[in-house]
Amino acid sequence: MSFRDLISEDRPSFSFEFFPPKKDEQIPKTKELMAQYAELDPAFMTVTYGAGGGTRDRTRELTGYIATSLKTPAVAHLTCVGHSRQEIDSVLDGYRESGVSYVLALRGDPPKGETSFTPHEEGFSCARDLVAHIRERGGFHIAVAGYPEGHPEASSPESEQRYLGEKVRAGGEVIITQLFFSEDHYFRFVEAARSAGIQSPIIPGIMPIRDVKQLERFTSMCGATIPERIRRELQELGDDTERIESYGIETAVALCRKLLAGGAPGIHFYTLNRSLQVKEIHAQLTATIS
Repeated sequence: MSFRDLISEDRPSFSFEFFPPKKDEQIPKTKELMAQYAELDPAFMTVTYGAGGGTRDRTRELTGYIATSLKTPAVAHLTCVGHSRQEIDSVLDGYRESGVSYVLALRGDPPKGETSFTPHEEGFSCARDLVAHIRERGGFHIAVAGYPEGHPEASSPESEQRYLGEKVRAGGEVIITQLFFSEDHYFRFVEAARSAGIQSPIIPGIMPIRDVKQLERFTSMCGATIPERIRRELQELGDDTERIESYGIETAVALCRKLLAGGAPGIHFYTLNRSLQVKEIHAQLTATIS
């Protein structure tokens, strides 16, 4: 099945992202969590990939588990960071051997401690070229990333849309967005993409608010903004963890409902390897979908 075929035309498609744990002894717990999410019948489940391939073996193991044991389409992230073409091919061969045929192709962030991306001298300098290489090899269906508020390194919205179009033409079948907290960002992004001739499904990526410091860290890394209303309301909640988690559920449900009502094909949830918030958000959304 192509990536597009995973997305239902009759009802919203939900998908979930996980990250490989840092220690091998944490893998069973991560698999247990994945099994819980598989019961929600997602369109697909994704697993991230550490900078420079630091988690490549765990990413392969977990996506293989999703694909073969959970019988759910598994999407393996793959980045250019620190890899030669030969190493990229080795990673792809490993995914294929594990039963994984879907890839989210990314340039990737600079390794920890570095401020700029430096391509491997025998590798790829951008996601577009990685996508083209994967497509040329064959055997995989490819998703690419979109940035509703603009990639931090983009020179202009126009140049970013041109580049997104290049990634799609290189082989990207579906676009999954970076996190954001205002539906206006998504709808403006979709409108600009359509005006640029990009017709691929654009799936909004949503991360529930759980921890204020974590929220600040993530948004600063990816260039997303926190609306002033949310900043103000979080400030009023202070350090009350339970109320902040409830607020995160409430705001995510409201945002997702607006996105779906406006035509989003589904929602991709950044689970952060936790169960409570995203499962509750999913339950509230599906309860109102006939």
